[in-house]
Amino acid sequence: MRRGATGLVATGIAVLAVSEWLNRRWSRMLVGNSRGPSTAVVVCGYRNPQARANLINRWRVRAGIRSVESDRAQDSRLIFSGGATSGSAATEAQLMAEYAQSELGFNGTVLLEDRSTTTWENIANVIPLLEEADRIKIVSQPAHALKARAYLLRQRPDLAEKLVRADDHRPGEWLFVKPVFAAYGLWALRGLGVDVRKLVP
Repeated sequence: MRRGATGLVATGIAVLAVSEWLNRRWSRMLVGNSRGPSTAVVVCGYRNPQARANLINRWRVRAGIRSVESDRAQDSRLIFSGGATSGSAATEAQLMAEYAQSELGFNGTVLLEDRSTTTWENIANVIPLLEEADRIKIVSQPAHALKARAYLLRQRPDLAEKLVRADDHRPGEWLFVKPVFAAYGLWALRGLGVDVRKLVP
């Protein structure tokens, strides 16, 4: 019994460690060290049929705000991207902005992109809001953010050169859910295409 229990504990610790490592690695892929006085932080929405931001979107908003604050740029804008899902009257972008401003007290510049229903559209539709930025951060769970950065690389390689790391991975955060995020990431990133995957270290 003891040996079996010890084996289960060891397996659990190994799964958590690998998941932590994968999420950390994904958060650092396809980013550089672009510099400049202006930063655009894009927060991608997650399907949200409720009348207020759900758990995932609330976390993404917090990660977006701390990504703005960690930069200390002279000119920062927080861009919420996501349309209406599941027949909801409010868009993901609107719900996230309301949470940021009304509940978290964020008083910086907020822009909304409220038409997107896919990650590809998230990126395509925010491009006009990124043109003047010196630095670009994309916020989501690490694997999803990497997928979004890869899409920006496909759609606008010149803007992808401005990508820098967002504050969307912290050791121990979502610790016991990270195996789920890691499993999703391994599945989702398979669909990026050979050309993009070759560019990912």
